[in-house]
Amino acid sequence: MGLVDRVEKTVEVYNRYRSPEAHAKILRVDDEYVEVEFSGPYCRTCGYYDYFEDFVIEAEDQGIKLEIDEIRDMVDYAVVRFRVKT
Repeated sequence: MGLVDRVEKTVEVYNRYRSPEAHAKILRVDDEYVEVEFSGPYCRTCGYYDYFEDFVIEAEDQGIKLEIDEIRDMVDYAVVRFRVKT
């Protein structure tokens, strides 16, 4: 299974257990980065980063090693860029 397929599976599992509170949508996948939009009524004060760290854990279950590289906070969502670790 290629990287794109494994990221799609990660999003599927993540959304199965966290949606509608937090919903992930793939924006970009390449050999260096995975960029994901997180939306929903999730808490933006306490535990904010936990949603993104949970995505890293789900990715590990799919055989992908990610680290958070950048978080862009928007009004109703966040765009998180993860670096693919080899």
